[in-house]
Amino acid sequence: MKQPAFRLEPVLRLRRTEERAASLAAAAAARDAAAAAERAVQDAEALSTRSVPRAASGAAFVAAMVASATAAADVSEARAIARARSEQAEAVRARWTAAAQRTKGLERLRERHLDALRAAAETAEARTVDDLVTGRHGRRPQDGEEGTTWTD
Repeated sequence: MKQPAFRLEPVLRLRRTEERAASLAAAAAARDAAAAAERAVQDAEALSTRSVPRAASGAAFVAAMVASATAAADVSEARAIARARSEQAEAVRARWTAAAQRTKGLERLRERHLDALRAAAETAEARTVDDLVTGRHGRRPQDGEEGTTWTD
């Protein structure tokens, strides 16, 4: 006898695929966020090592200050990008979590289905055994057969 299939199996496969895609996207977003944070740290370290030349003309001094201001703006921008990538990674991670929860719900339904099938099979087997036992006991010996009853 063929067991009835779990009717939501195609949906479960789709959910598992969605969860895998979401996990890959979350990993990529986390890598991007980490790289952006590292770049911001490197830019900040590079800015902190900058110095103004001591014996410089006024034009060289102004150029050094403009370069430092530009570097500071770059550090600020790198930090903003790192913060945005971190928020984006968190949003992608939340989508992954939601996909995992949807998948888990269907997996629980599938397990309940399999448990119900096992219980039905065990019940049918027990019923068959009971029918065999009670069928043998209920038969009366035919002519020429020796029969024993439970009271003998």
